[in-house]
Amino acid sequence: MKIIDKSEVTAALVPLISSCLVKPDEAVTRALSVLDTDSALEKQAAALIVENNIISEKNGRYCCQDTGQALFFVRLGDEVCCRGLTDAINAAVKEAYATARKSVADPVTRLNTGDNTPAVIETELVSGDALEITFLAKGAGSENMSRLYMLTPADGADGIVESVTDAVAHGGKNACPPLVVGVGIGGVTETACTLSKRALLREIGVKNARADIAELESRILKRVNELGIGVAALGGKCTALAVNIEVAPTHIGMLPVAVNLQCHSLRHGKAVL
Repeated sequence: MKIIDKSEVTAALVPLISSCLVKPDEAVTRALSVLDTDSALEKQAAALIVENNIISEKNGRYCCQDTGQALFFVRLGDEVCCRGLTDAINAAVKEAYATARKSVADPVTRLNTGDNTPAVIETELVSGDALEITFLAKGAGSENMSRLYMLTPADGADGIVESVTDAVAHGGKNACPPLVVGVGIGGVTETACTLSKRALLREIGVKNARADIAELESRILKRVNELGIGVAALGGKCTALAVNIEVAPTHIGMLPVAVNLQCHSLRHGKAVL
């Protein structure tokens, strides 16, 4: 049995979180740097985002004023023991977000927790002796535009395409495009929603390993970009940089589809202990 002290977890996560908040996904910056568009306004908006990202990283300033709610995807090996893991993650959030905007509050009283805790933690038990923790900062602007569709099996692939396109058509302008569109298909409601967020972590340009799902990703990306929302919702052909789909088996009578929109300020990173 591998023993990991909770202090090791906190020590690994603090610099990871801090780095992510000032340095968004490099693939976003690269894609916008070479954006192929006929719209001068869209190209100018993309250039400003690239400039912002460069300045943010250079000066160690937050790339977006909404430093988000802290999400963690934990893959805990069955040969690992880490007592106080949840406390260790929250301690890292509290320290890393010390100078960031405090964005976590009670949903009813709206009383702020004051330190961006508690974090949202999704845990998956796997085989092995490794503890893998992936961080994702999720801002409210894009999260508010996410949707869940409970389709019927008869809706099939066409229904999935229409649902994702509908989600972007109704919420894409408010989600700070260009977007990364995460789609979770299958399981039960919470499975689909979690999968849609996990899909955001896949590298831009990397398709799903299943050929049929990869083809579905391409179909949806084409439809989404034909909406003409464009960078910063100024009009253009780059509404989304990627559509990433993750799937799980579901009940024979269900077809849950969750759509999670992610703004261009895609901030994530991984630590392996």
